[in-house]
Amino acid sequence: MTLVAGVDSSTQSCKVVVRDAGSGRLVRSGSARHPDGTEVHPDHWWTAFEEASAAAGGLDDVAAVSVGGQQHGMVTLDADGTVVRPALLWNDTRSGQAAADLNAELGPAAWAEATGSVLVASFTVTKLRWLAQHEPDLAARVAAVCLPHDWLTWRISGAAGIDTLITDRSDASGTGYWSGAASDYRTDLLERAMGRTDIVLPRVLQPTESALLTPRGAPLGAGCGDNAGAALGLGARPGDVVLSIGTSGVVSAVSATPTADTTGKVAGFADATGHFLPLVATINAARVLASTANLLGVDLDRLSDLALSAPSGAGGLVLVPYLEGERTPNRPNAKGALHGLTLATSDPAYVARAAVEGLLCGLADGIEAMIAQGVAVERVVLIGGGARSEAVRRIAPVVLGRPVFVPEPGEYVADGAARQAAWILSGGAEAPVWDAATTELYDAEPDPAVRARYAEVRDLTEG
Repeated sequence: MTLVAGVDSSTQSCKVVVRDAGSGRLVRSGSARHPDGTEVHPDHWWTAFEEASAAAGGLDDVAAVSVGGQQHGMVTLDADGTVVRPALLWNDTRSGQAAADLNAELGPAAWAEATGSVLVASFTVTKLRWLAQHEPDLAARVAAVCLPHDWLTWRISGAAGIDTLITDRSDASGTGYWSGAASDYRTDLLERAMGRTDIVLPRVLQPTESALLTPRGAPLGAGCGDNAGAALGLGARPGDVVLSIGTSGVVSAVSATPTADTTGKVAGFADATGHFLPLVATINAARVLASTANLLGVDLDRLSDLALSAPSGAGGLVLVPYLEGERTPNRPNAKGALHGLTLATSDPAYVARAAVEGLLCGLADGIEAMIAQGVAVERVVLIGGGARSEAVRRIAPVVLGRPVFVPEPGEYVADGAARQAAWILSGGAEAPVWDAATTELYDAEPDPAVRARYAEVRDLTEG
C-alpha cells in the first residue's frame, strides 16, 4: 500500500492525514493547535506541524506530501531566509486603509481585470503596503514574500535558499499581484505596494508538479489554499457551491472560466485542478455561534436547541454578525448589531435563532453574488465546524431557499492536499478518484422574509 500525507495548516490548527494513495482510505491522522491572534510567527506553524505529524504516527513511510493552508497571510523573509516579522494573517484588518488607497489609486475595475479581485484588507498586497508605510525599516529588510503554506512547504523541505520557494495557482491568486487569467505575477502591482520589485516571489507550480523533496526524498506538492483544498477533497465539480463555516465563512464554486467582479463581492481565485474558484468570504462565521453561546451562557449544542425552538425569522430580531469587522461586504471597521428587540424577542431562543439566521444570511448574499457573475449553482454543499450544528443544517435551506447537502465531518482541506500528493504520484491527467463522502440531504420550506428583514437592517452598523 502506497501512502500519501496531506497537511492543513489553518488559522487555528495544523491537521495531518495519512491516506492510501489508491483508495483514499484514511490510515491515521493527527492535529495540533496554533496560537490565537491575527499576527503569528511562522515558527508556531512548524512546531504544530511537527506535533501533528508525530500524533499521526510520523511521515517516514509516506511517498508524497502536500500542504494546504490559510490564504493571504503575509510572510516576509530576509536574504538568509529568516522571518523578518510575525506573519499578518488573512483576518488582520489593519491594512483596511491600505486596501482602500490601492483601490482608489488604480480603480476597482482595474484591480478586478488584473487579478480577478477588488482588494480588501485580507489580500497580501494590502499588507505589504501597510508594512512599507508603517514599518519601513522592516520593509527594507524584506528579500522574499510568501504565503503560509508556501513557507511551511519550504520549511519541510529543509531548502536553504529563498529562491527555492514554491506556491500554487490557488494561493497565488489571493495575493493581489498574480493574474489567474494570465497565469503570471504582476510585479508592477507588487511595486505599487512596496515601491520595489527586487523581491523573490515563489515559483507557481501546476497541480501535478513537484519541485521540492522532503528530507527522506518524498516529493512535496505545490500545495493549495484552504478553500481550493477543500473543493479538491470534496471532489467538487462545476455546478457545486461549497459553503464552509469555519473561522471564516466561505462560498466557493468550481468554474471553467475566470471571473472579474468589479463590485468586489466575488474574488476571482484559481482552484487546485487547473480551473477557477470564484469565492465570497466573510470574516465572521463559526465564532458568531461561539460568541452567542458565550453571551447566553450555554454550550453550542444548547444554542442549537434554543435556535430550533424559536420561530423562523425570530419574530423580527436580526443579528448583523460583523463582530470582527467584515470582508464581504468590505467593512473592516464595522461592528455587530442586534435589531428588533422587544419584550417578546428578549429571549435566549430568539437571540440564538437570530445568530444562526444572521450567519446564514451573509452566506446567502454570497450565493446571490456568485449567480450575478454567471456561476452555475446546481448543488449546495455545507461543510466546516459550523455545519456540525443541527440548527445550522436545518435552518440553512430555510434561509438559502435551496436544499443543502451535508457530508460527514472530515478534514477536507487536508484530504484535498493528500489527493494532490496522490495525483503527483499517479502521473495521470486527472486527479485520482476516491470514494465520495457520505452526505445527508436537508430540505425545508424556504422563508424569504428572513433575508428580506436582514436586508432592511444589514447596513445599520457602526463603521
